[in-house]
Amino acid sequence: MGDPTRFRLEDLAIDLERQRVERAGEVLNVAGLSFQLLRYLVLQGDRVVGFDELIERVWAPAVVNEETVTQRVKLLRQALGDDGRQPRYLRSVRGQGYQLCARPQPLDDDVEPVPKASFAASRRWSRAAVAVVIVTAVAVGLAIAWTSGDAEKTKTNAMASSVPSGASGTASLIERADYYAGIGQRDNNERAIELYERALQEQPDNARALVGLSRSYGARVCLFNFPPEWAARAQQLAERVIHAHPDQAAAYAALGYSHDCRGRIDEALAGYERAVALDPAADGSRASAAYLYDRKGRLADALIANTSLRGDPARVRFLQLQIANNLDLLGYPQAAETRYRQSFELYPDNVFSNLAWPRYLFRHGRLSEAQAALDVAQKRGTAHADLHLLAAELARLQGDAATATGAYQEAVALRPQSSLPTTLARIDAGRVDAAWARARAETLAAELDAGAGYPSDWLEVALLRDAGGDRAAALRALQRAIDAGYSDADYLQVSPLFKPMADEPAFARGIDAIHRHNAAERAKVPPALLVRLTASP
Repeated sequence: MGDPTRFRLEDLAIDLERQRVERAGEVLNVAGLSFQLLRYLVLQGDRVVGFDELIERVWAPAVVNEETVTQRVKLLRQALGDDGRQPRYLRSVRGQGYQLCARPQPLDDDVEPVPKASFAASRRWSRAAVAVVIVTAVAVGLAIAWTSGDAEKTKTNAMASSVPSGASGTASLIERADYYAGIGQRDNNERAIELYERALQEQPDNARALVGLSRSYGARVCLFNFPPEWAARAQQLAERVIHAHPDQAAAYAALGYSHDCRGRIDEALAGYERAVALDPAADGSRASAAYLYDRKGRLADALIANTSLRGDPARVRFLQLQIANNLDLLGYPQAAETRYRQSFELYPDNVFSNLAWPRYLFRHGRLSEAQAALDVAQKRGTAHADLHLLAAELARLQGDAATATGAYQEAVALRPQSSLPTTLARIDAGRVDAAWARARAETLAAELDAGAGYPSDWLEVALLRDAGGDRAAALRALQRAIDAGYSDADYLQVSPLFKPMADEPAFARGIDAIHRHNAAERAKVPPALLVRLTASP
């Protein structure tokens, strides 16, 4: 049996998967960030949880203070009907933090659960492709953003206004939700979800609200460390709109995003490409497809798509990071560096900018610079598992085993449902049972053979095979990644994870294969485009 998802707290029934709180059969209005706060407290039992821990685990990567926590606790108490002076559910512990008044008790799961995500889906990190350091350079694929083309917006607005009752109030809720969703931070995404859900209470079939809620549910998984079941819910919402409006480009974009977050790369591409076919102005979908072309090794297609937007490129988030990654893999690191550095300097609160620059430096062997950039990113309050994984690899290269172990543990704590952090933590600690490693590798390989996951996921299989004592099988798994489109030779050559294999002839052949593939992709890019993108500013 898995971990319990339903709990009893005094007279409250709390369903973590469905984000539902009931008392005597009545559903209480506990949603968004209030529910996430309650969820975290429930999972801590009845221990006292400090302000700093709540900020890190509930609000990150947003930067907030203790007053923000205090106000959210007040809202949670109001929703539960609790009194801070005589608390029944949640008490303040002076000078320390907050504590549930009783230990929550697990309940038997007597409700139908959301379908479980596959093991491959559980490996997806922020936005599916924003996977560990192993996943090439940058976690930038959020180009789905909330920036659909003008034609998409016109169509969804028309559908939203086609329902007369309560139209103006509903439209106002959706406009506010769209605004919060577009900010790209966890607490604002939760505000957007609350508003979309309120809009759908008024107009259950409002296409624009359904699409917005689908995207926000997907963002929970891709950006904010929620379980992959939320991406399954996002898929259901998008398919509901497509069934009613088969020409709705925004719904196909949301459908692609829901697949993307779970590593279903081919299904995600089909959704994005269909969105672009229906609406050529859907730049968010075009850039999202470009990101996946990059993951599949279609570097020329990725760069051409990223530079073929119909509208204002500034409306597509992280576009310059995506172009930087394309250029870097195609052999133009200086042009890439300029874009990475500018993004890091201009967007200090953006998690992807904070990941991209130190990762670029690491991949190019500039380890002291990478460490300095990583230190800055972490001081900015960025809480992302990828930063801890990068910190662990840097520490290993510097011979600091204790720091590496701690960093891997932090990554596991942030993404406990993900496979790779656990695999790397166990390998790092030397606690790998050969039979466990072989069985885990078999499971991962079977799902990848069935079409789930990214080419880079074969790298985890390679590490598990090697940990299980089968170097030849590890090298074959590495070659599977390369054959499927994995294109980052720089990372493989600098990472301490692959040092044990680096002297093998098959490893050298794999690196050579990547170089030949990337050169062939470079030849497909129009020369004038490369000149324009690589010219000195």
